Amino acid sequence: MQDNPILVEVTRGGLVESCHRGAVAIADADGRVLLGLGDIERPVYPRSAVKALQAIPLIESGAAEAFGLRQAELAIACASHSGDETHIGAVRTLLAKAGLDESLLACGAHWPIGDRASRELSRLGKSPMPIHNNCSGKHAGMLATAVHLGLDPRGYERPEHPVQQEIRRVISEICDVTLEQDEIGIDGCSVPTFALPLAAVATGFARLASGRGLEVKQAEAARRLMEACFAAPDLVAGEGRFDTIVMRGLPGTAFAKGGAEGVHCAALPALGIGVAVKVDDGTKRGAEMALAVLLAKLVPGAESVLAGQLAGEMRTWRGAKVGTVGPSPALKAAVRALPRQSAAATAAAPR
Repeated sequence: MQDNPILVEVTRGGLVESCHRGAVAIADADGRVLLGLGDIERPVYPRSAVKALQAIPLIESGAAEAFGLRQAELAIACASHSGDETHIGAVRTLLAKAGLDESLLACGAHWPIGDRASRELSRLGKSPMPIHNNCSGKHAGMLATAVHLGLDPRGYERPEHPVQQEIRRVISEICDVTLEQDEIGIDGCSVPTFALPLAAVATGFARLASGRGLEVKQAEAARRLMEACFAAPDLVAGEGRFDTIVMRGLPGTAFAKGGAEGVHCAALPALGIGVAVKVDDGTKRGAEMALAVLLAKLVPGAESVLAGQLAGEMRTWRGAKVGTVGPSPALKAAVRALPRQSAAATAAAPR
């Protein structure tokens, strides 16, 4: 297996101290690859990056309409949240509207991602519960879908459960791939995660962005979910986190969603394209920098919105700058070769 190129370099004292290898795919809704860097046909688990796709059955089934879910509940169903009170409240509201409670959540417990939320839980002498899991909103959406379809909510997380089979169908259709049994893994929150080529993930995000190539119900579901995330970006991640910064600063222009093990994706509605990044060493640092550099090239205004991320400053505990995290020569060259935004938009426009 050929090594992927270096995407991001970490410098200190004039030397490259560390580097992050990986692959980048940018595609349109027809599956045309506009940029392929590294092995974009190698199957990867997109993990939480595809939560918006996993949430499509929540709307497509009619569950969201039946339970009167608002944008906050739809956004939390797509979230990898920080565990703040606003996040926990949104999950509980979603569950309550479906007539459920948090005892049914099968995602397992971990300390909240957000430092403030973890400190507050610790101060109160409490232990984390499944609702504090960053995936609890996604699980609440799956439970609501199961109940609306008249299914037993118990075991909703298992690969054979009809809700997971629906999600498998949706991801297969939207990303235009056949998901084989041996390509199913189990995510950290206990639900299936499906391996597919990075290029297919980028195609799926292009379809999420544009609605092209989707059935009418899927396109409407994708539109509603993205609108919800743009309306409540703080619920999708949390204060100070990459996805919230992107969607708050570029509303309606750039939908960003990260996943574990160095996966980060974006859907760009104005251009009708999708971007997928996978960093081989699984680090968030490498994936976020790579995606920030790509967005700065592709999306007007992104360079300003992501100035803090693009600066990539390495500092001592006393605040002195001692190094940088930034794009490698290979990534810089690939970005320079990308078409201008207007040209990309023309290429992605319906024929």
